[in-house]
Amino acid sequence: MAEPVAIAHEAIHETIESILTNGSGGRLLDVPAGEGALARRLARIGYQVSCADLYPEIFKADEFEIKQADLDGRLPYEDASFDYLVCVEGLEHIENPANAIREFSRLVKTGGTLVMSVPNIMNIEERFKWLISGYTSHFKPLTAEALESIRKDHPNTEEVAMHVNPIGYSEIRFLLEKNGFELERAYRDKPKANSWAFRPVVGLIRLISRFSSEPKRKARWTDELNSDEVLLGGNTLILKAKKL
Repeated sequence: MAEPVAIAHEAIHETIESILTNGSGGRLLDVPAGEGALARRLARIGYQVSCADLYPEIFKADEFEIKQADLDGRLPYEDASFDYLVCVEGLEHIENPANAIREFSRLVKTGGTLVMSVPNIMNIEERFKWLISGYTSHFKPLTAEALESIRKDHPNTEEVAMHVNPIGYSEIRFLLEKNGFELERAYRDKPKANSWAFRPVVGLIRLISRFSSEPKRKARWTDELNSDEVLLGGNTLILKAKKL
């Protein structure tokens, strides 16, 4: 069987490994698991990894059990089955991220850890792209021509390539808190090379935000949205949360 490769950027896998390196090494679900590259990485640092994906036929790490699973439906595991759950680049591909996060809450034990990644639609570069074009880098219009190209390159697995839900920090945090998680920290995969060019604008955004009262900034997560991890973040936003 061919060696699994990372469908997500390698920097995302490296960041998630660093987040979980000092964990307890308990039972962990990787969904969507892709080819199994992250599963192997996490097993090497001591986790008991189970894997699930909408397309288990693409999975290449045959030392792990792989189950068919749709993040828009019910995942095929019992309640409180896992100490850890990792969802890398999954929520943006599905119609109902709220369902997925409810399922994560059902599957993660009290005190357990959830780590997720999504494209960072809130960094300063993407905000400018949205202003100018009406869409961001990762969420271009899915025209008939675009769909035809995707289906040609990914026959029978088009969801792997389709970004249909531009979910950002505020929406994810709301869904996490609604479903019994506490957000512990946001991370970025790596800084964008040209972020220095936007620093004057970033400084202006942060300055303007200071004119709002502290209670209003707290209520609207203003400081978090203007943080280095979000506003000056890379292509990917990575979030770590604890199940309460």
